[in-house]
Amino acid sequence: MVHRDGGTVRAARYRAPRVEPEICFRLARPLYGPGATLSDVLAATDAVAPALEIVDSRIRDGRITLADTVADHAGAAGLVCGSWTPIAYAPDLAAVNVDLLVDGSRVATGSGADVMGHPATPVPWPADTLAAYGRGLDPGHVILPGAITTAPCIGVGQKAEARLGALGSVSVSFI
Repeated sequence: MVHRDGGTVRAARYRAPRVEPEICFRLARPLYGPGATLSDVLAATDAVAPALEIVDSRIRDGRITLADTVADHAGAAGLVCGSWTPIAYAPDLAAVNVDLLVDGSRVATGSGADVMGHPATPVPWPADTLAAYGRGLDPGHVILPGAITTAPCIGVGQKAEARLGALGSVSVSFI
């Protein structure tokens, strides 16, 4: 599921691929719930990176429900991760402005704050959920917290690029 920044993926692997710009978190320390906070997330994170999540669905008729989304692993189909920035040198993640481009044309804009006020805000949820099973998030885990913009469809011959200000850029081409 992980693809190289600037690389290519075969569009035929997917039914109806879309791309979402996100800020990716990489943990250096465990993150366990219940009660994990945004501060806990930032303390456990060693680096962040610009990312594109490739989302897809196996639901053919487009009538997808919340239960379908969960069963379909929330549409997760791939990850393209840009260069890692140590958290100590990262810009204010909520203030990061994002441009999503397809074939060089801007198709969506947003900011880190569009992810529940701060892109680290959703990260405690899996830690808290796993706590009920005596588990948590471990060092080395990579977490995508949620899309910063809408997710446009993308297909054969197209290139998607996310520009996340001082955090950097990430891109992928579909062949």
